[in-house]
Amino acid sequence: MSFELHRPRSLDEALTLLEKNEGAHVMAGATALVLLMRQGLVRPSVVVSLRDAGLGGIRAESDGALWLGATTTIREAEESPLVRSFCPALAEAFGHVATVRVRDQATVGGNLAHADPAQDPPPMLLALGAEVELAKAGRKKPRRIPVEELLVGLFETSIEEGEILTGVRVPPLPAGTRATYVKFLPRTEDDYATVSVAAVGRVTNGALMDARIALGSVGPTAVRARKTEAALREVALMPGGADNGRLTAAAALVRDEIDPLDDIRGSAEYKREMARVWTERAVRSLLS
Repeated sequence: MSFELHRPRSLDEALTLLEKNEGAHVMAGATALVLLMRQGLVRPSVVVSLRDAGLGGIRAESDGALWLGATTTIREAEESPLVRSFCPALAEAFGHVATVRVRDQATVGGNLAHADPAQDPPPMLLALGAEVELAKAGRKKPRRIPVEELLVGLFETSIEEGEILTGVRVPPLPAGTRATYVKFLPRTEDDYATVSVAAVGRVTNGALMDARIALGSVGPTAVRARKTEAALREVALMPGGADNGRLTAAAALVRDEIDPLDDIRGSAEYKREMARVWTERAVRSLLS
């Protein structure tokens, strides 16, 4: 397969190339695009590589938010002391992606733009309330949208023609915030999960507050479990553990908030049950 490859040296140059080449494909780490090309699912005539466009880097912003540049590799995010100090569970989620070899190439922005519902970072970023920034030629300011609005379907995002995802912003976490990421892997360590769960919340005066639950591998996109979150509000910490009845009942609601498919990792019904089990485990991990 032949195609025209461009390697712009800046974001402005990359945006200009997209403006001039309608239908051009953007490439960051290339781990997803190359696979799609090999399978014959994508046949680009023009590819714009972002590797040299200056979109990498991890930084703390003045308000306490965390910024992850789009071409930051998954491995860099996994090993970053800044990411780990901001939220250890986020670094752990990055560390669950495939193998070290893949994480050395794959990027934070590419992972989101690929919109694979079985990937590990999206549920954690959803639960943390992360946003992405999208730049476009002729636009004075980048468009900023929640990760939840970015992911709209199986391998489908709301990125517009000519837009480039430039980075991910994770808002500052209130004092006392706890987070966890759990992943049910019945096969090998580098396999996709049957179900994954990210949970974020605060424990205040002995009760769970502001719970945010997101799941992966259980539908066409990573998904927030809002009914479960509402039912978890102010679940009390009891001397012998969490309020078991309320917690179990809240976790059971997740079965109706997901849309899993039958595949080699289990039937839809099995995945619904595993979603319930692992949601409860994730919340118990927050409370422990």
